Amino acid sequence: MKLTGKLALITGGGRGIGRAIALAFAHEGADVAVSARSRDQVDQVASEISGNGGCKSLAVVCDVSDGTDVQRMFASVSDVFGRSPDIMVCNAGIAESAPLTKTNDDLWRRHLETNLSGTFYCMRAAVPAMLAQGWGRIINVASIAGKTGAPYIAAYAASKHGVLGLTRSVAMEVGGKGITVNAICPGYVDTDMTTRGVENITAKTGRLAAEALAAIKQMSPQNRLITPEEVAALALLLVSDEGRGINGQAINIDGGTVLF
Repeated sequence: MKLTGKLALITGGGRGIGRAIALAFAHEGADVAVSARSRDQVDQVASEISGNGGCKSLAVVCDVSDGTDVQRMFASVSDVFGRSPDIMVCNAGIAESAPLTKTNDDLWRRHLETNLSGTFYCMRAAVPAMLAQGWGRIINVASIAGKTGAPYIAAYAASKHGVLGLTRSVAMEVGGKGITVNAICPGYVDTDMTTRGVENITAKTGRLAAEALAAIKQMSPQNRLITPEEVAALALLLVSDEGRGINGQAINIDGGTVLF
């Protein structure tokens, strides 16, 4: 039980990668608070954690793009558990596509406010208590799009590049104080986000869904999607004692699609 006595807060915890990380952490003994904009989804994940026994859980509705809402989320966690999180996983995010000339102001702002500002708000709220206790772990779920560009995802890629800069800068600030800050950069993962991407391709190109999915898989040398559980396994390493020497890194989990 690598995380006994630890409290984790996971945004975007209602499904996909966030849900897998929440369950993995609870399996290793952590109490877990999960947040998302959808009440039903986080309630379900919190129930799964509580149903396994031994760990406490909390479901919190939060829009991370709203700094005031993030403050309310942390206050709710503190009220229930009596302390701030030891582990912060910033996973909430959006991904939409459009050519640059059709990337309107609203689409641009949505990506920066959710993916980048949301990560900033959560990190800023989590760090003070970690500094006070001399221990903390922060994981920002970014993307391989944070390292390389691709057509039609200018807003998404820009926001994820920003997450990596934020990760590295804060890691340098707090690395000597018992806190590690790292980013995970998944490729295409078998989640609803990828499903929506397939649907978008079929709507815009007329290709069959199976053909669109096959094209996405072929972007990886392994010719497959990553599973949420693979991402969760990496997250567990980063928050465990075995991962304490990893700091300021942006670690790809993409089957070898991006090699830097």
